Amino acid sequence: MTGNGRTMSSRVVSSRAVPGLLVAMAALVLAQPAFAHEQVAVGGGLVRGLLHPLTGMDHLIAMVAVGIWGAQLGAPAIWVLPITFPMVMAVGGVLGVLRIPLPVPEVVIALSALVLGAAVAMRLRLPFAAAAVVVAVFAVFHGHAHGAELPGSANPLAYGVGFVVATGLLHLCGIMIGTLTRWPAGERLIQGLGVVIAALGCYFLAQSLGAAA
Repeated sequence: MTGNGRTMSSRVVSSRAVPGLLVAMAALVLAQPAFAHEQVAVGGGLVRGLLHPLTGMDHLIAMVAVGIWGAQLGAPAIWVLPITFPMVMAVGGVLGVLRIPLPVPEVVIALSALVLGAAVAMRLRLPFAAAAVVVAVFAVFHGHAHGAELPGSANPLAYGVGFVVATGLLHLCGIMIGTLTRWPAGERLIQGLGVVIAALGCYFLAQSLGAAA
């Protein structure tokens, strides 16, 4: 197959994959409760830790957005941001396990999806250090939520390793999606995905503010 043939084929795959992802994300949102982090019957151990980030839609879309934004920013952000988030998130997880409170955690978690989605939609080109700070701040709150939900019967280390690994895999998914930016059509689809993530962030933010009122 010629180079042009491969390019056309890649564009077709890209144009089909991202809309499908949007539909899947919308379906997941409709299936989630208003507060995605208020999980029940979350057991302990590695498997539960791996599954937990996948059951909270606000966490899931924010993690994917980190990977996409890193891909948009390019090196070194494409790798450092997805590494920074799980590492700092682990610190937040310890704070949650120790029951050290953070201010309005659900609001900040919802805000993370809004901000990161908007960054993807606008192709926001922050300096690398500033982008890392934004990601790190949100990581503390996401980690705190997971740590606070750790059941008393769970193995804290295994559970923590599980949700950190799952978060890293979500970042990797975001990076893979972000590689579509090499094609003009792919870039437009990714910006559309950013709009969807930001809109979902607004939804979660409204829910959390309503509960806090």
